[in-house]
Amino acid sequence: MSGADRPAAAGPLSRRTVLGSALALAGCERPAQSAAPVSAPPLQSAAGFPVGAAIQAAQLQDPAFAALVAANVSQITPEWEMKMEYVVADDGTFRFDAPDRIAAFARTRGLRLFGHTLVWYAQSPPGFERLDEGRVRFADAYRNYILALVGRYRDVAAGWDVVNEAVAEDGEGWRDSLWAQRLGAFEHMVLAFRHAREADAAVPLFLNDYNLEYLPKKRATFLKLAERLLAAGAPLGGLGTQTHVAADLAPGTLRTAIGEIASLGLPVHVSEFDVSLSRARGPRRRPELEAGQARVYAEAAEAFAALPAAQRFAFTFWGLRDKDSWLKRENGADAPLPFDDQGRPKAGAAAWAAALR
Repeated sequence: MSGADRPAAAGPLSRRTVLGSALALAGCERPAQSAAPVSAPPLQSAAGFPVGAAIQAAQLQDPAFAALVAANVSQITPEWEMKMEYVVADDGTFRFDAPDRIAAFARTRGLRLFGHTLVWYAQSPPGFERLDEGRVRFADAYRNYILALVGRYRDVAAGWDVVNEAVAEDGEGWRDSLWAQRLGAFEHMVLAFRHAREADAAVPLFLNDYNLEYLPKKRATFLKLAERLLAAGAPLGGLGTQTHVAADLAPGTLRTAIGEIASLGLPVHVSEFDVSLSRARGPRRRPELEAGQARVYAEAAEAFAALPAAQRFAFTFWGLRDKDSWLKRENGADAPLPFDDQGRPKAGAAAWAAALR
């Protein structure tokens, strides 16, 4: 997950540009935090599958947030503190203080931990870029990093995003990266899965990507990559679809996308779900956007619940409270998550739970 904007002429979300005020809600007022509360059961109690949320270590210092997490989910994903940008220091050493705090919270509360993410094209730490291959080979450093990170959380991890966002946005092949340049465009992915399996013999290992709902060609390339990894003997154990979508998503889009992603028979993880109001195109009044958001929440729940039980790995919200969302940081008028700033359930949460009854 990273900052993103939505191009005016296309439906999908671009991942690398943050527009800030340019994405102000067209014709919409800011949310009224004093609105009447919505009645909704705890998210996990409504589901017959694991429910997750992304968190940051600092948020766990807030007792209200910790209680909200414990009441609503059975799995947590570090939002960014297991990514290379945090774990790999400039000198090539590793730091685990924040992910250790998140893992400790998971152990204490009896929650599953989902690791996110081992290899991502968008990050190339200086410690790797400046590696002295006369002292340590790049391939050895790559393996050591994966062994260290996966091995450290072997007792609590329920799965890992091993390769994140590998497919080009236009669906024409894969993204370039430091890892592709040094180890091979396909080979670096196979190695990542094999090293992760070496570090943990049992944990499910995932290929994760975004905009699979909006871009059928990208989705097809994603599935072809998964098939090629399996054919190469990579221990691929599941497919993650981030599902960052907007409130104007066309009805049926999620059912189609999730159904196709499940077509390989692998477990599916809705891995980073949120529904933006600000990225819906065209002027709309806020009540209309919120109604659209609730509809998308319900369709997502129905589409995921329709999968065979063995393929329902988890449904993860990319945060719980609106004020903690990356989309809220990008645009203060957005409100993409199931709970408002105060941690009260919203119409989306109620619609999601009702769809599972």
